Amino acid sequence: MSLTVTTQLPEFAPAEAVARIAAASRRKQQPQSSGDLVSLAMGEPDFDTPEQVTEAATASLRAGRTHYSPLLGEAELREALAGKLHGIAGTPVSAADVLITHGGTAGLAASILGIVNPGDKVVIPDPTYSLYADLVSMAGGVVVPVPLAADLHWDLDRLADALAGAKLFVFCNPSNPTGIVHSRAELDALAGLLDGTPTIVISDEAYADLDYTGRPFASAISVDGLRDRTIYCQTFSKSYAMTGWRVGYLWGPSPLIQSAARIHNTFNGSVNTFIQDAALVAVRTGDADIARMRAAYEHRGEIMRAELAAIPGLALSAPEGAFYQFPRYDLDIPSAELVAKLREFGVAVRPGGEFGAHGENHLRLSYAASEEAIRAGVARLGEGLAALRRSHG
Repeated sequence: MSLTVTTQLPEFAPAEAVARIAAASRRKQQPQSSGDLVSLAMGEPDFDTPEQVTEAATASLRAGRTHYSPLLGEAELREALAGKLHGIAGTPVSAADVLITHGGTAGLAASILGIVNPGDKVVIPDPTYSLYADLVSMAGGVVVPVPLAADLHWDLDRLADALAGAKLFVFCNPSNPTGIVHSRAELDALAGLLDGTPTIVISDEAYADLDYTGRPFASAISVDGLRDRTIYCQTFSKSYAMTGWRVGYLWGPSPLIQSAARIHNTFNGSVNTFIQDAALVAVRTGDADIARMRAAYEHRGEIMRAELAAIPGLALSAPEGAFYQFPRYDLDIPSAELVAKLREFGVAVRPGGEFGAHGENHLRLSYAASEEAIRAGVARLGEGLAALRRSHG
């Protein structure tokens, strides 16, 4: 005789943190690309990881480097990064204040969850990378988006008003999705706005090596009025084409890094040892690879801009870094709906509204695709917009 036991999960309600994220999030998972769809939606390089980096990981695995790493990261990698950061910050950097993270995403999560209490005011630009608002909502903080100026740089007057009483300001430079690069003058202005306040800054500089302005890139940690209040968040993903490796790092004032480390150690534990060995090789040998990929992106950006300029109804942005074009369109269609319709014409892009309310009526196009894909994708975009313009005329 067999006994069948039937169990049923009691009525389930997600944790409040899940509900807060769901209510606030603009992040949407697009359908899987298939068939002959051309994707200009990617947020990652189309280059393979440099060969010597991959070989270093293979050698590390064969050497048995498969055991737990120290929670803060491998000492040799942290020392190498401290040396790199010394050059950026212009002041000695202690490896004790470097935390190796599971990609830039985990670094951002550890930073924000280590700082923000329920009810804390957190200021972000609008539009900006959508993960920031989700993490603030997860922590129970209050997101205060600040619309950008017409040139997609900060509106300093609006920013000054918003920063009053803020616990935290989070931004990326170069910017995702706009591709603009904040100058030293802008960062000096931010330092002036925060002078005498306890506001903390997180500077996400994932695209710092992809700057096409011709001037030296200005990191927040190179600015005297920002360095002592800033967590520097970095990743190997964009510079070294290592998105799938999931390795990044944080540096900043010791109390802030200790707080982030407590969160990261709880959520993630230590980063894979062999991946850190590969990251060390990237730091030591990757400058030529960065220069090669940056030159390719700059050329691809010029191709995309020239192709987009022939499409009526698009107001193009002037990207200065990263690998994104953020044009404004003149159709009266919400960006998420427009993106869905454009997929029917064989091209995938991202809706500007995903990055904030003031990103509406924009599209984010990536030129981290091949030249062939850029030309084909923009051609399909033009066909789709023309057809939609006729149907809405």
